[in-house]
Amino acid sequence: MGINIFLFVRFYLFYDSGPQFFYTRQLLGSALAWARAPAAVLNFNCMLILLPVCRNLLSLLRGSFVCCGRTMRKQLDKNLTFHKLVAYMIALMTAVHTVAHLLNVEWYINSRHGRYGPLPGNLSIVVTCYINMCRHPTNGTNTLVSQTPTIFAFTTIAGLTGVVITLALILMITSSMEVIRRSYFEVFWYTHHLFIIFFAGLVFHGAGRIVRGQVSTDPPHNTTLCKDHPDKWGKISECPIPQFAGGFPQTWMWVIGPMVIYICERLLRFIRYLQAVRYKKIVMHPSRVLELQLVKSGFKMDVGQYVFLNCPEISQLEWHPFTMTSAPEEEFFTIHIRQAGDWTEKLIKMVENLPEGSQGPKIGVDGPFGTASEDVFDYEVSMLVGAGIGVTPFASILKSIWYKFKDSNPKLRTRKIYFYWLCRETHAFEWFADLLQVLEKEMDERGLKDFLTYKLFLTGWDHTHAAHVMVHFDKDTDVITGLKQKTHYGRPNWDKEFENMSFIIHIYRSVVGTFLCGPAALAKVLEKKCVKYSDVDPRKTKFYFNKENF
Repeated sequence: MGINIFLFVRFYLFYDSGPQFFYTRQLLGSALAWARAPAAVLNFNCMLILLPVCRNLLSLLRGSFVCCGRTMRKQLDKNLTFHKLVAYMIALMTAVHTVAHLLNVEWYINSRHGRYGPLPGNLSIVVTCYINMCRHPTNGTNTLVSQTPTIFAFTTIAGLTGVVITLALILMITSSMEVIRRSYFEVFWYTHHLFIIFFAGLVFHGAGRIVRGQVSTDPPHNTTLCKDHPDKWGKISECPIPQFAGGFPQTWMWVIGPMVIYICERLLRFIRYLQAVRYKKIVMHPSRVLELQLVKSGFKMDVGQYVFLNCPEISQLEWHPFTMTSAPEEEFFTIHIRQAGDWTEKLIKMVENLPEGSQGPKIGVDGPFGTASEDVFDYEVSMLVGAGIGVTPFASILKSIWYKFKDSNPKLRTRKIYFYWLCRETHAFEWFADLLQVLEKEMDERGLKDFLTYKLFLTGWDHTHAAHVMVHFDKDTDVITGLKQKTHYGRPNWDKEFENMSFIIHIYRSVVGTFLCGPAALAKVLEKKCVKYSDVDPRKTKFYFNKENF
C-alpha cells in the first residue's frame, strides 16, 4: 500500500507540474494527472498479480532458508488473499484511469473545436509532432477533421486495447465472486483465463502514445513568453512551433518478468501432466467420498501438502486442488474426494461405472505444493481443527505421527496434539474412523494415550439419532465411530476448549500451533480466540493461528 501511494503521488505531481506537460495541461486540465497516476499504479500491481498464483515459486520460497521464519511463511500462506487485494487495486485504478481518459478525449475534441480559447485551439491544429490525438490529416493535406469518442475508442491502439482489457477485467472480477466460484466453478475457471487477453492488451496499450509532452527544439520554445501569443508561433525566433512526442511504452518492462515466471510455471505443469500416474487402489466409501491411492515416479511429498488434479476425460483445462491424506513415509499418495460440484460428480460417477479390475481414468497430477500444515511438527503442541472434508491434511499429519512413533523417530518434536473434527452427518466419519482407531490402539500400547486428544463433533442430527445414542450410551465405544472417545453433539464451545487447553499446557510454556482447514467463518472465530487466549508474557502459552488456503 505504501508503494501504491508513493507511485500515485509521484506521478500525479510529475504530470500536474512538469514543465514538459504545460501545453498538454492547457488541453486536458487536471484529468491528465488523474489518468497517468493510476497508470503507474496499474503497472506495479499488474507486475504483482501473477506472482501469488505461481505455486511452484511459493513452494520454493517456503522451503528456502530466506523464508524459514514462521512469520514469513505465514504471509506466503496468504497468497490468494494477496492476489485478491492486488486485483481490487487494479479494478479501482482501472476505473479512475478509464474515467479520466474519457474526459481527456472529450476535452481533446472540444479543444479541436476552439471551445477553450485560442491557445488550446492553436495547439490542436499543430500538424507536425502534434499534441491533440483527436485529429488527423486527410487527403494528404493539412486539413484536420475531429473524431468522436466512439471512433477514437475503436480505431486507435490505445482505445481498442483499452476497451478489450477493461471488458476482460470486468468479466474476470464478476466471475470471481464467491457465489459464482462456489456454484459455477467452470464459469470462474474459464473466464479467469481471459487474463491472457488482458496482459496481451496491456503490453500494447501504451504503444498509441496518446499522452504527449513537449520536447526540446532549437531554438528552444519559451513557454512563458509564447503561451500568450500563439499567433506568433513560427514567426519569431523565441517562439518556434512547439514539438511534441509521446512517452516510450513502459508497461512491458513491469510485467515481462512475472509473465516469464508464469509461463515457466505452466510449462512445468504441462511436463507434470505428461508424467504417468497409475492407480494402486480405488475405494468408494459409503458417504460418496472417493479414495484414490496413486503412484507417480519421483513424487515426494510432505505432510499437509496438496496437489492439483486434471482428468482429460472431463476437461482438458480444469485443474482442481486436493489435499493429500497419505503420509510421506508411504510409497504412494492418497487423495479423498467428496462430491462438491460438477467436476467431482463426473469423476465419482466415472469411477463407479468402471469395469471390475480396470484402471481408473487418466489423471494428471501437478504438485505437491506447500501449505501451513507443513509446519505442524515445528510446534511442541499443535491444535488441529477440520470441518467436513477439511480433515484431509490432518489425516496426513496423524498418519505421519503414527509412522514416526512406530520407527521411534528421535526428531519428533511434537509432544501433544489436540484434534477437533466437525461434521454435519454421521457418514462423514466412516473413512477416517479406521485411522483414529489404529492411532488410539497404538498410543495405548506405547503408554502415550495422552499424546493425542481428539474430539469429534456431529453438528447435524435428529431426535431419532439421539434416541439411538441414549439406548447405547453405556457401551465402551461410540455407536457412530466405534472409538473409545464418544462423539459430541452440536458445535464446540471454543472459549471452554481454549481455556482448558491453556490450563493443561501451561507447563510447556510454548507456542501452540493452531491449524484450520475449514470455512472462513470458523477461521475468524478461531483467529479471535487465538488472540484472546495468548498470554502477553512470551514465556507463557501463545496460540499461533494458521489456515489452509487453496
